[in-house]
Amino acid sequence: MRFKPPLLPPAASLIPQATQGPRVLPGTYQVKLTKGDKWYTETLQVVLDPRAKYNVDDRKRQYDLVMKLYRTMAHMTYAVDAIQGVRDHAQSRAAKLRESDPLREQLQKLSRSAEDLRSRIVATKEGGMITGEERIREHMGELYGAVNHYEGRPGDYQVARTDSLSRELEDVITDFRKLTDKELSGINSSLQKKKMATIKVLAESDWHQKYDGGGSAHSPGVSRRELD
Repeated sequence: MRFKPPLLPPAASLIPQATQGPRVLPGTYQVKLTKGDKWYTETLQVVLDPRAKYNVDDRKRQYDLVMKLYRTMAHMTYAVDAIQGVRDHAQSRAAKLRESDPLREQLQKLSRSAEDLRSRIVATKEGGMITGEERIREHMGELYGAVNHYEGRPGDYQVARTDSLSRELEDVITDFRKLTDKELSGINSSLQKKKMATIKVLAESDWHQKYDGGGSAHSPGVSRRELD
């Protein structure tokens, strides 16, 4: 049994390695089948493949790392959604103003800055894999695929690379927060004076309500426990 595939932000390229969800750990699971207004439950025992050349402890280490990547990719997807939201709202409001209006240039500058941040996370060049462009999303998706493919103990490099990419992602998110903290107050004040809708940053808790029915912002993906 596997979790649903991980969430990934849209970009110019596909990541085939990230199309399968993590496999569950050995253990006892309750399976629920719903048909109309009736539901049925059954207990299912998942065991380690007897042909495996790794033990349960190795499997747990692999599971912990692949789930860390799984959650981080969900967090990354939220971040890109939030950045794109600010970018698009700024651009749409700018389009309603005269070219001579100073607020129009402020909004366009905010939109460009948001797009620059997005391009640090995802590949944006048309042509996908042909261009060879790779950002945090592409590197993390490939790493996830490698860890998810082999269910034995992950390598030290994979553990270190996971931490490195997570830090890179948080650096971008921090820069996005600095941008919005600096710019939105003044821009929103000007928008209110013109009786235009203000720009709000999507909260991660609201994003979770949309994607997983209220999962914790500190553990994205955990509540998405639907299994294939």
